[in-house]
Amino acid sequence: MTCDDLRALVPAPSQSYHWARCCDLLPALLRLEETPQDPYYHAEGNVGIHTRMVLDALMADAHFQCADADRRFVLFMACLLHDIAKPDTTVIDEASGRIGQPGHSRRGSVDVRVLMWKARVPFALREAVCRIIAVHQVPFHAFASRKGERPEWLAHRLSWELSLPDLCCVARCDMLGRHYEKRADSLADIALFEQLAQEEGCWDGPRQMADAHTRLAYFRGADTSPDYPLFQQPGAQVTVMCGLPASGKNHWVAQHRKGWPVVSFDDARAELGLRHGENDGLAAHHAVDQAKTLLRGQERFVWNATHLSQQMRTKTLDLLWAYHAEIELVYLEVPHAELMRRNRERDTTLSNTGIERMLHRWELPAPIEAHETVYDVQT
Repeated sequence: MTCDDLRALVPAPSQSYHWARCCDLLPALLRLEETPQDPYYHAEGNVGIHTRMVLDALMADAHFQCADADRRFVLFMACLLHDIAKPDTTVIDEASGRIGQPGHSRRGSVDVRVLMWKARVPFALREAVCRIIAVHQVPFHAFASRKGERPEWLAHRLSWELSLPDLCCVARCDMLGRHYEKRADSLADIALFEQLAQEEGCWDGPRQMADAHTRLAYFRGADTSPDYPLFQQPGAQVTVMCGLPASGKNHWVAQHRKGWPVVSFDDARAELGLRHGENDGLAAHHAVDQAKTLLRGQERFVWNATHLSQQMRTKTLDLLWAYHAEIELVYLEVPHAELMRRNRERDTTLSNTGIERMLHRWELPAPIEAHETVYDVQT
């Protein structure tokens, strides 16, 4: 499957989609027809029925009809694949019979990332699709956040990660594509979220911030205004590497941060005589101790690791933030075939099969995770 194959599925504004062709190219869609949903939120039936209703709503949506080819691709793929992970996340409560699919948005975004990476979909288009899928329900829950996040803060954060008009279009179609007794209330919440984003100055692009440090503190939950600079205490200058194994992190460090001390889980494993995957906790502890020494001395250094999932990155970034470091996050990526070739030819105990098993944790860093985020992507 190629990017051109996927593009061929996207209808022109005056046309309709062809569901059978979508299923032929993406057989995972067939499982949606067998996946039940909670009848309270989805009285229309299974996930396949819902997905087709969402696509029907998209075909009639003015935002889709007025979009250029790239944006139509993003909107169509986000709607087509927004619930692709529901079959693998479905749980049915034995006592009540209630059906849920917890975490399907986040899981779906990772699954689609892997699929589109292997199909050579351009990075910007792929990530636009994946970021929408990851948060496609936020606009109709923004005013009742389970985490207690303010809707203004959510709009500000999302404006740094994706196109809010595109996200709200997908959310609107997601809600129109179902039979739900409170659908009108949810559609009103989406419209209110749109109005809020416009009033907050982040509908058409990232919400302006006083500076990078204020932005980082604000999105990390500090009780501060994004409009007034926050004092930055002195700390180490740290470059945090991020990317799949064999994506070129060591080469990048040697080329761009020559002479800087390097904290590395791989180096820690080598120093401790461990194979890849053997006693990772001990290797991590060894590396963290090295980092703390450098942070206390406010020395610049590179933290070189895969940092593949948000959870793993957060552990590192939380530590750096606690020591007042100036954080640069560098993400590296190469095409799938090139990555597999490099890994086969390098001296490593990690097999290509091992890398494939890691892909379910592949969450790209967002621009708000560091003072500066660099995406170095080979096409």
